Amino acid sequence: MTTQELVAQIRKKKSFLCIGLDVDLDKIPAHLLKEEDPIFAFNKAIIDATQHLCVAYKPNTAFYEAYGLKGWKSLEKTIYYLNENYPEIFTIADAKRGDIGNTSTMYAKAFFEDLAFDSVTVAPYMGKDSVEPFLAFENKHTIMLALTSNEGAFDFQTKKVGNREFYKTVLETSKNWKNSTNLMYVVGATKATYFTEIRKIVPNSFLLVPGVGAQGGNLKDVCKYGLSENVGLLINSSRGIIYASNEVDFAEKAAEKAKELQQEMEAFL
Repeated sequence: MTTQELVAQIRKKKSFLCIGLDVDLDKIPAHLLKEEDPIFAFNKAIIDATQHLCVAYKPNTAFYEAYGLKGWKSLEKTIYYLNENYPEIFTIADAKRGDIGNTSTMYAKAFFEDLAFDSVTVAPYMGKDSVEPFLAFENKHTIMLALTSNEGAFDFQTKKVGNREFYKTVLETSKNWKNSTNLMYVVGATKATYFTEIRKIVPNSFLLVPGVGAQGGNLKDVCKYGLSENVGLLINSSRGIIYASNEVDFAEKAAEKAKELQQEMEAFL
């Protein structure tokens, strides 16, 4: 999927909502545990109920890897279902990969070729040769961690190297990497006041923004400081939507929560 196609979907649906598919078998409705594949059954219901309200889905691979081969099969079925039935949806493998060049190439093939995700999250700590292998794939997007929403972000990301915060150096440096136009960035919603500075460095890049809802992020502030000419935001909500109910009506309640966010986004657009 090209950036232009993603923007077109945002304009059409009046939404820049991304829904995180972080499935925990301890939290899904009990009746689904009788299914042959409870994780896929849950995801399919959520997707069918919300696909008209969002432009992206983001499975966090840890929630699938934790269940071994069965969990990975559930992830595979989920992405295949999305690609076959809702090809206009932008898909994100939240895997936070990043290693030396030849290893990163294999990670990229796993998510871009085998599973056919549109994008994957990566950690940039090892530098350009750990990220550029992901950037080499045409019409695929690499979403690099820039300024995250967790408490530990202040351990490194906001520390000054010379007179500049480290996350700014990461952003500026990444712009010089080969195929950097395929880059997007993760910026936590709980860091909304930082968006002004981030937009000075990457004014038009898409930012994947977790932390709205359960983590306390504020959509209004993110939009105030983060919206760009081409929208440039994908706001992720996971628990606040998919676990809105653990009863039989879980998909319906998820759609209601997604609709609330979509309507807020429409107003900002």
